[in-house]
Amino acid sequence: MNKIISFVFFLALGANLFSQNNYSGNVQVITDSKIDSLVQLHKEYNQKHPLITGYRIQILKASGNNALDIIEKSEAEFSKRYENIPVYLTFNEPDYRVRVGDFRTRLEAEKFLKKISRKYPGAWVIQDEINFPKLPIYN
Repeated sequence: MNKIISFVFFLALGANLFSQNNYSGNVQVITDSKIDSLVQLHKEYNQKHPLITGYRIQILKASGNNALDIIEKSEAEFSKRYENIPVYLTFNEPDYRVRVGDFRTRLEAEKFLKKISRKYPGAWVIQDEINFPKLPIYN
């Protein structure tokens, strides 16, 4: 559904006419009102389905009586070292897991894995449902 909406959006955007006045630097974009409704549909869909398929790095998996203590210690240590990378603790009987990051591509995840591989030699990239990563804002 998301791919279809995106395709229709870009198709409609490409079909629109726009003109640019090279002398004054002003740009006038003429669009169809249907584009606004497509953008609104896209926003509503993303609010209802906030997760997308992406990648995370699993840095630890533990089970047993003291597994939760080990997992929480690892989570705190990682959070302190990499403040801007989200950490996710999960439990899937009988294992606790620590997964980090919201990477849209495997390449992004592999790049970060290389960065942390000395500290977390048993870590590996895993496909997972991720939150939308924060995109840079350009002004």
